[in-house]
Amino acid sequence: MTGFARRESSGPWGSLVCELRSVNHRFLETGFRLPEELRAAEGDLRQRLAQAVRRGKCDCTLTYRPAQAAAASLDVDTLALERLLSRLGELSRAYPAGSVNLLDVLRWPGVLKDQGAAGEELLAAARSLFEAAVADLRAAREREGEKLREVLEQRCAALETLVKQVQGRLPEIQARLSARMRDRIKELAAGADPERLEQEVALLLQRLDVDEELERLTGHITEVRRVLTGNEPAGRRLDFLMQELNREANTLSSKSQDLETTRCAVDMKVLIEQMREQVQNAE
Repeated sequence: MTGFARRESSGPWGSLVCELRSVNHRFLETGFRLPEELRAAEGDLRQRLAQAVRRGKCDCTLTYRPAQAAAASLDVDTLALERLLSRLGELSRAYPAGSVNLLDVLRWPGVLKDQGAAGEELLAAARSLFEAAVADLRAAREREGEKLREVLEQRCAALETLVKQVQGRLPEIQARLSARMRDRIKELAAGADPERLEQEVALLLQRLDVDEELERLTGHITEVRRVLTGNEPAGRRLDFLMQELNREANTLSSKSQDLETTRCAVDMKVLIEQMREQVQNAE
């Protein structure tokens, strides 16, 4: 499911902007782009997002701008700089042609330290901002989910109409098929035992009976509706139900000895495929 959320926050430590984007994906896949000051919070933020979103490709971007007073107090971490310079010296001796830019050295993570910004306060503000953005993202996805539920319900209603249409034709189809079989068997087996002929006709009709398939289709449609009205994540379960619906529609088509029933089975498979494509977007 798709969604977008953007939140901003500011305080003595500076300003934060959080953006969340989600697109359709069969499983949950998350990506984070965080400033160095918030890198320690990535695991916690990733866990919070996984609790709120079960399916989709979600990208989170957090942008941090320190306050001017905090920026002015930036200082160099001497120990980190010494370790970095030592390593650079080794590389320079191994690769004399290389050159190092001092700005690149200062950009190395951990070389510059911010003594002005309160680290814990900044982390708390980032978590709070992230929670608000996640709530907005969930609301956007829920609005899309409502539209998706309406589309699936329309397909269920159309599928149910086709099932009832086939069920209404069954007595006529069975009577016509029975008469045709009896006529054909009499032509091929003149003088045969009438009781045996009746048994053969009954066996053939049993093999071609589609009552069971229609009942299972009705049951699966009912289950789809139940899942759609539930509060639990429905995507995986709906995936399975689409497979079962398609299986019954295929069996109905293969058993059919009536042109109109075959057409209904084809229409069912078209509707089920449309539902399956939509279900891929459901959480």
